[in-house]
Amino acid sequence: MILFLLSSAVRSLTRKKSRAALTILGVAIGVASVTLVSSIGQYGSAALSDELESLGLSGMTISAAESNDALLSEEELAVIQDCPGVQAATPVLVTTTEVSSKRYHTNALAWGIDTNADDIISLEICYGRMFDRTDLRNQKNVCLVDETFAQNAYARSNIIGKSITLLCNGVEQQFEVVGIAKTGSGLLQNMMGSYIPTFVYLPYTTFQKCTGRSGFDQIAVKASDSGGLESMEQTILARLEQESDQPEAYTANDIAKQRESLNGMLDMITLILSAVGAVSLLVASLSIMTVMLVSVSERTREIGVKKSLGATRRSILLEFLFEALLLSLTGCLLGLAAGCLLSLGGSVLLNASFQMRGDILALSLLFSVFSGVIFGVYPAYQAAKLRPVDALRRTD
Repeated sequence: MILFLLSSAVRSLTRKKSRAALTILGVAIGVASVTLVSSIGQYGSAALSDELESLGLSGMTISAAESNDALLSEEELAVIQDCPGVQAATPVLVTTTEVSSKRYHTNALAWGIDTNADDIISLEICYGRMFDRTDLRNQKNVCLVDETFAQNAYARSNIIGKSITLLCNGVEQQFEVVGIAKTGSGLLQNMMGSYIPTFVYLPYTTFQKCTGRSGFDQIAVKASDSGGLESMEQTILARLEQESDQPEAYTANDIAKQRESLNGMLDMITLILSAVGAVSLLVASLSIMTVMLVSVSERTREIGVKKSLGATRRSILLEFLFEALLLSLTGCLLGLAAGCLLSLGGSVLLNASFQMRGDILALSLLFSVFSGVIFGVYPAYQAAKLRPVDALRRTD
């Protein structure tokens, strides 16, 4: 029965090939737009997560509260290191500056870090070495730069031994490059260009000497158990307040939670854009109803002949429903295929992993089937309720 209805629907639709093709195309464009929007949202979430990881912004940081302008000290660093649940802690200082070589000049974020920073933040050394205790003790003018700067300045990644100029408190100072830090995915860097600055890492003692600071902006903390971040945060803040006798003088920033919040915002934006794309899918579904109503009008005498030969209302209803469903389902499958192919092509061009939300694909498929049935019901009902005598009387 189903095969007969399906073959009958195919024969009926091929009578007006151009009309059926345009209707299918409208559904396909709607589904492809929804698929592309969801894929772009997935790319954005993945790129944001990877980039934050590559920039070393995935852990917890402790800093002075906004009401307290004081910097953190070595004593507070020691208190944090002694807290239960803390695997490691490192001081962090940061400032905006300018960095240049003989042929390249750009804005930069200068980070003052300790020798164990690569154990706490996501700092991967691809060439050279990390700072050692001698660099910190002697406040040497050595630095790490990221791969992006190395490529822009010298057209290669390995520039160990080269000198760069860093603007410190309005004074240019020379630094020797001892290590190259991996930039990470680089997707946001490639897409946003100069909006994301170059990263330069200095020994924190050298940073203090160059900027005149005596303390730390923040202290980055790594937990022994990633599941115990919240309890560790409360312990650290309680210990610091007890030692300093200053309630609410410190604040903790869980960057992982902020990343989740940003991803949540991206998911919401993706959902809204998908809803906008679904409007075109709804319009295409309405065109199915229009096409089917025209088809009922054109085939009135045919319906009358079938009914006079014994066709039931149910068989006529199912015949037209299958035609509407075939239009919708064919358009949906073509749209999904086109959306996936375009997303795959985009991922290849952007050098990103192929991302696709299965729930969006499933919803698009279900919506197409649902809309095909819903918008095909009225035309099918109109066809099924025709009386044979009235249908045969039609001459147009």
